[in-house]
Amino acid sequence: MKPTEELIDQLAESVVPVRRLRPPLLRAGLWLLGVLCVAGAVILAAGAMPRFGERTVVPGFDTEWAATVLTGMCAVLAAFELSLPDRSRNWLWLPLPTLLVWVGASGFGCYRSWLVVGADQSLQLGESARCFMFILAVSVPLAIALTIPLRRSRPLEPMPVLWCAGLGVAALSAAILQFFHPFNITVMDLAAHLAAIALVVLLVGTVGRRALWRPPGLVRETR
Repeated sequence: MKPTEELIDQLAESVVPVRRLRPPLLRAGLWLLGVLCVAGAVILAAGAMPRFGERTVVPGFDTEWAATVLTGMCAVLAAFELSLPDRSRNWLWLPLPTLLVWVGASGFGCYRSWLVVGADQSLQLGESARCFMFILAVSVPLAIALTIPLRRSRPLEPMPVLWCAGLGVAALSAAILQFFHPFNITVMDLAAHLAAIALVVLLVGTVGRRALWRPPGLVRETR
């Protein structure tokens, strides 16, 4: 066995300088700004703003959409916070209040659609399958783009990070969907949205675990 002094010298010589990570709030903000720029460019190019403006007059729509966006933002911020080893697991609860408002406002929209178009039409699949596929299709590149900066932290417990990341990208995808949603939400729409969000969280948690796994080694400076 090598003497302690010699072992320390050998370890010191092999240490590679690590660039200090930016604060989680700043990292989350920069990532969200990038998503806003890309999504905004696509929405403007598709000419979806007039349709979205028409839907804002529907009672409860503003609350539903704002809660969706805030859920995505809070979940992304929670993912960046939880990716650091010295952060509290209470960050997991950050997106919960807006998530409850989002689901509640969506339920209210379903109730209004039920009264307006009737139960039979509200329970028809219709465009719900496309909504499901839209959320999945948008969530995949967002999840990849979010995993890249989260991977730099090498979290000790990747699953809470991935759960928040999955919820974040799914919520942001659902918010973007509203610009291309030509009708008010129905029961089947809500079911499709929730199913897509649950699937995204499951996929991100399953596939992303390997990407965020922390190998044995020196602890990265986080502050």
